[in-house]
Amino acid sequence: MTTLLHIDSSVFPGERSASRTIANAFRQAWQDQHPDGVVIHRDLAADPVPHITADAWSAGHTAPDERTPQQVAAFAARLRLIDELEEADAVLIGAPMYNFSIPSTLKAWLDAVLLPGRTAGEKPSAAGTPVVVVASRGGSYAPGTPREGFEFVQNYLEAVLKNTLRLDLDFIVPELTMAPRNPAMADLVPLYEASRTRAFEEATTKAKDLARRLAA
Repeated sequence: MTTLLHIDSSVFPGERSASRTIANAFRQAWQDQHPDGVVIHRDLAADPVPHITADAWSAGHTAPDERTPQQVAAFAARLRLIDELEEADAVLIGAPMYNFSIPSTLKAWLDAVLLPGRTAGEKPSAAGTPVVVVASRGGSYAPGTPREGFEFVQNYLEAVLKNTLRLDLDFIVPELTMAPRNPAMADLVPLYEASRTRAFEEATTKAKDLARRLAA
């Protein structure tokens, strides 16, 4: 039996969110392959994890028998999130671009699970776990576009998820999601529609391929 850890961070519910919609397509395809599998869903907008505090951070660098009660409580919250990551066979993350970067709620989750000596360091505990990130954005920040240098989602998540946690990282990037609602982007609607169609196709294909890979 496989476990998928599904993390959403969009502030918008349902189909108002491109990242949620595409991630749900991935999740549905995954569940079709694993009807008896487990999905752990964390909606960071509806139920945000605490931002890192001095107690939560310092507890990771303090011997267990020397931690204060405040450190113990704060660290326990981090450990629950770390356990979920370590126990997952695959991870799905919805990461919309807000002001050129990831939502602060997703940053809070990353700060919690990144623990030197356990999930980070010479032998990261979740190394090799497949992670698919749906990195939606209202415009385009692809190489060669005018705002290429404003892309701080994929490069940041690659540094954290791939290079630090050593997860097996893959992206799905639906872009130009503001085109249907912004008159100034009307000429870009066909490109948006093509990107959306491609993202749905990738979500389904990647979910099925990953399911088969883990079952082999």
